[in-house]
Amino acid sequence: MTATTGVLTTATPPPVAPTGQHHGLAIVLFAVIVLVTLGITLWVGRQGNAAEDFYTGGRDFTPLQNGFALSGDYLSAASFLGVAGLIALYGYDGVLYSIGFLVAWLVVLMLVAELVRNAGRYTLADVLALRLRRRKVRAAAGGASVVVTLLYLVAQMVGAGSLVALLLGTNSAQARTWTIIAVGALMIVYVTIGGMRATTWIQIVKAFLLIAGSVLLTVLLVVRFHGDLLELMRQAARHSGAGHRYLEPGLKYGATFTSRLDFFSLGLALVLGTAGLPHILSRFYTVPTARAARRSTMWAIGLVGGFYLMAIALGLGATALVGSAEVRHANSAGNTAVPLLALVLGGGNGSTGGVVLFALISAIAFATILAVVAGLTLASSAAFAHDIWAGAWRCRPRRRGGEETAEKPSEQQEVVVARFAAVGIGAVAIVISLYAQQLNVAFLVGLAFAVAASSNLPVLLYSLFWSRFTARGAVWSVYGGLVPAIVLVFFSPVVSGSKAALFPGVDFHWFPLENPGIVSIPLGFLAGWIGTLTSPEPADADRFAELEVRALTGAGAA
Repeated sequence: MTATTGVLTTATPPPVAPTGQHHGLAIVLFAVIVLVTLGITLWVGRQGNAAEDFYTGGRDFTPLQNGFALSGDYLSAASFLGVAGLIALYGYDGVLYSIGFLVAWLVVLMLVAELVRNAGRYTLADVLALRLRRRKVRAAAGGASVVVTLLYLVAQMVGAGSLVALLLGTNSAQARTWTIIAVGALMIVYVTIGGMRATTWIQIVKAFLLIAGSVLLTVLLVVRFHGDLLELMRQAARHSGAGHRYLEPGLKYGATFTSRLDFFSLGLALVLGTAGLPHILSRFYTVPTARAARRSTMWAIGLVGGFYLMAIALGLGATALVGSAEVRHANSAGNTAVPLLALVLGGGNGSTGGVVLFALISAIAFATILAVVAGLTLASSAAFAHDIWAGAWRCRPRRRGGEETAEKPSEQQEVVVARFAAVGIGAVAIVISLYAQQLNVAFLVGLAFAVAASSNLPVLLYSLFWSRFTARGAVWSVYGGLVPAIVLVFFSPVVSGSKAALFPGVDFHWFPLENPGIVSIPLGFLAGWIGTLTSPEPADADRFAELEVRALTGAGAA
């Protein structure tokens, strides 16, 4: 087929990076997104300052609203930018990310959603503390939650840097740097002023925009190929630079035993990690009942599933119409594949339709990043203030007048500390993001999933389902998964020893895999089991019975 038919071409697609005179429209749309989200934050932030308002938004969201918010929290820059980019670069192997992200929700629905809503109050540590009433358990769970959310935050901010750099028509580090700083500042404002209620409404608006934008691009793509999806796949293979290997396993994973093992490790982390993500678990506390939490999850599965089906088509479309080489040239990790595809589908470089669609999709992607970083920052600041500061540090025994007391801070003090924690966590995320700008955002999120599956999931499942589980087992389980995951990542090709590493000029890696899940996840479960068996104190049967009754029936739940 030739270009004269107005449909397809087998020639290499021309460069599609947007030209300088059209950047103004996209910048205006970015500004509109920022102003709208700030308006929501300021409006909602005046409605309540109690701890329940700040952490859970008053628990009065409907299942449909929370389902949109859940999908908004979950469909991050990794989903919209990273997954489509990986498919554009690696074809079949990139699709594996979307499958892992989607299947993970079945674990959440079957094992976590209702039980966590009934057994907890604000955070994951609340579930553990119901039967394991030890400060060290709260401290361990809170610390792990901060680490997981910090890794996830880095991914979103790297995606923001790539997106705005493309918008400005430059690949300069300076543009990405200032974008990362700006996003970090905005997320601090969202959390410190608006809390969970504002964050939820921002996520609902963002989820609607994201799905609507994806539907629009998918419809235009299908029309472009006259509904012939096989031709879409064939043209994607022709413009991938890899031929038919693009549509087969092994372009990124599978060439060696190590890469196959790395793929299995990644899949394990993606499937198990969602159930341990603090910002996802905290969403179940924003609805009034466990039944509402289950229905929220079902809405989220439908929305997320539909989105990932479209993400596969968009990744193939980017390769077919933009070309893998041009996608890689615009951003080496593929993070800008979807905006470039929008430019082509709208009419190409220099056309009004192309510029409008490019600007619209870029603005939606930016809204995606802003909403997710707000949810992540809120989850991490809640973990620090509620679990580490109030639940562990301030509740430690103190001697006054010869008597030992343990004063608990007021909820107002706790909220103040949470706001300050959001500022500190935001600053740390900005610094780390500046060093990780060349890494694919979906890959970075994969690391966050691995840490969550290694540290949070084992202790959560043990606490909910194992009657013999003890406080020592909980602490060992958290640290037994968290520490190996971090150590293995530090000594992996992600940090050194490869061109795409954080420090490409040095090589001190000895762990061959990029994702540590295959090692660190079993270690988390093993450490919890050993810690329980060697614990000097037996499990409290009455407390487990209390947890079981509350988790299954909701009796006494907040």
